[in-house]
Amino acid sequence: MALLSKKDANLIKDPLADNNPITIQVLGICSALAITAELKASVVMAVSVMFVLGLGNVVISLMRNIIPSKIRIIVQLIVVATLVIIVDQVLKAFAYELSKTLAVFVGLIITNCIIMGRFEAFALGNGPWRSFLDGIGNSLGYGIILVIVGFFRELLGSGTLFGIPVLGDPIEKTGLYSTGYENNGFMIIPPAALIVVGIIIWVQRSGNPALVEEN
Repeated sequence: MALLSKKDANLIKDPLADNNPITIQVLGICSALAITAELKASVVMAVSVMFVLGLGNVVISLMRNIIPSKIRIIVQLIVVATLVIIVDQVLKAFAYELSKTLAVFVGLIITNCIIMGRFEAFALGNGPWRSFLDGIGNSLGYGIILVIVGFFRELLGSGTLFGIPVLGDPIEKTGLYSTGYENNGFMIIPPAALIVVGIIIWVQRSGNPALVEEN
C-alpha cells in the first residue's frame, strides 16, 4: 500500500509549483526580499519555516476541537511564537554568527502570513497527518523560491555560494574575473530579489498558461 494517497501527495506537490505560496499566492514576499542576499541565510530560513509550519500545523490540528473560536488567533500566535523561540535558541547555540544576521527576520516568522494562513485555512479543519503534509508542502514551496533567489543573488552579486568563491578572486582577477567580469552590486540589495522573484513568476506562468489570471 502506498505511503501517501494521491490526495495526500498533492498536499506536498501542489505548493511546489501550481499553488506556490510565494509565486502564486503572493505570500511571504518580505523574507524573500530581505534575507536572500546569501544562499546560506536562505537555506536556514527555509529550514526554520519548515520546522515551524510543519510542527505548528500538527499542534493546531491536535487542539482544533478545544480552541474557542474567539481566541483562536491568539492561540495560533502563541504556538508559532513558541516554535520560533526554539528555532532562535538553536541558531544561537549552533550558528551564532548566522543567528545575528537573521535575528530580526527569524522573529518575523511569527507574523509570516503563510504560517498563519495554513493554521487558519487547513490545520483547524483537518487531522494531524494531513496538516503535517500541508505544512511540509507549503514550507518546501516557500523554501525552494528562497533558495533559487538566494543562489542567483549571491552568485551574481558576490561571486560566491555559501560564502565560498566560485567565480575566482575579484581582487587578483582570477577565474571569470580575468575576462573582465565584475560582480553586480545591484544583486545584493532588496530590489534585486523582487526582480528575480518576478522572473520566476514569469517563467512559471509561461510554462503553464492556466496560471495566468484573466483580466
